[in-house]
Amino acid sequence: MTQALLPLAGKVAAVTGGASGIGLASVEGMLAAGATVVLIDRDEAAVQAICDQHGEQVIPLILDLLDPVQCASLMPQILEKAGQLDIFHANAGLYVGGDLVDAEADAIDRMLNLNVNVVMKNVRDVLPHMIERGAGDIIVTSSLAAHYPTPWEPVYASSKWAVNCFVQTTRRQVFKHGIRIGAVSPGPVVTALLSDWPEEKLQEARESGSLIEPTEIADVIMFMLTRPRGVTIRDVVIMPTNFDL
Repeated sequence: MTQALLPLAGKVAAVTGGASGIGLASVEGMLAAGATVVLIDRDEAAVQAICDQHGEQVIPLILDLLDPVQCASLMPQILEKAGQLDIFHANAGLYVGGDLVDAEADAIDRMLNLNVNVVMKNVRDVLPHMIERGAGDIIVTSSLAAHYPTPWEPVYASSKWAVNCFVQTTRRQVFKHGIRIGAVSPGPVVTALLSDWPEEKLQEARESGSLIEPTEIADVIMFMLTRPRGVTIRDVVIMPTNFDL
């Protein structure tokens, strides 16, 4: 495919938690579509391996988003390294599953901080640049758990309900600036986040075909990003066909 036919040619994207799972699939989808991608992750070795594979089309940005100072440096560093930002995918997240009474307080704090607070702060920080340019796309990784009161993950599900509310309300504030914001809400995806699932639930999902691959989510993200500017895909739920078995 020639550069002229690539739908994201000339655009700069940034993806948090981009070194694995859904984030990595999103990075690779945007690269294939012609974008330059700022890959944001705290795993320096994984980021370097991806840069070695894709070359200068990937710009590494090593950040621990749970560190307030590092988190605040995200947008200044993106602009310093890439000069502009057209697409921001807020993907980094943590998972806490199981019974609420068994959840550790520190784990709850870390998860809510990354899944909710960091997303809000990152989006707030990228908006002024996009408003000034009169265009931009923001995608937030939510979850099927944001749409269904999942009994085995009340803490995680609550964080994603909050994120969905944030996406829908912020979208109504910024669409007048040419900025689209949408959420992609996957069902169970084959990623490291599922390592905290109850073993019996994970085994059941495997046996029933109730898991999907990160690339399936990346395909949806690319669909959202490549719609005509007058079209916003505000929220997509994507789930394994056999999930309800």
